[in-house]
Amino acid sequence: MTAIALEVCVDSIASLNAAVAGGADRIELCSALELGGLTPAASLIHAAARCGIPAYAMIRSRAGDFSCSAEELDLMADDIRICEEAGLNGIVIGAARTGQLDVAGLEILCRAAGTMGITLHRVFDTLPDPLRAIETAADIGIERILTSGGAPAADQGIDQIRRYADFAGDRLAIMAGGGIGAGNARRIVMQTGVREIHGTFGSIDEPTDPLIEQFGFSLGRRRTTNADTIRQIKFSLQAL
Repeated sequence: MTAIALEVCVDSIASLNAAVAGGADRIELCSALELGGLTPAASLIHAAARCGIPAYAMIRSRAGDFSCSAEELDLMADDIRICEEAGLNGIVIGAARTGQLDVAGLEILCRAAGTMGITLHRVFDTLPDPLRAIETAADIGIERILTSGGAPAADQGIDQIRRYADFAGDRLAIMAGGGIGAGNARRIVMQTGVREIHGTFGSIDEPTDPLIEQFGFSLGRRRTTNADTIRQIKFSLQAL
């Protein structure tokens, strides 16, 4: 049976290094995780390309909804080309309009990606017809969907994640994410049947200087990846 793949979401060089040290199988590279993840800086993209394990970059130009204008899609396509030139393995994208995947917009981004791998992010969890979205994603060449089963966290959406995995079959992978840690990773994998899980797998850092938040340099506490947490999760999943 295929081993369980751990994708670790990072938004700093410290978290990137911790993910690699802990034995992550793949990186999702972002900035601004406190906003759900935005496109990372080019410098971090180049660092991830040299990290020794597959790395995918979040392509999301702003916080907020996932309805992308033509100008935003152009910017995102440019960011994808930067990722490709840097040597990243893939990208993480999402676009939706009126409760459905924005097929035309996603196709623009997929074309820009060329041969890179493509993950559909948790825009999926905002859609009223997820099974239709799975079919659409498979049709346009997306290789995996990240989902918490439409719930705030994956351990609350287990039944739906299992349903999505069964429905998707071998057309694309369903990757569980959202609130996964050492305490629930094994149970989520066993009850959903997924072979990939996603998380920051770390701890929340308390702010050290109240002025940083007061002057608007931070939105609050930051989450940093912990290498030991990744090791614990990998050990707990070895027998599956």
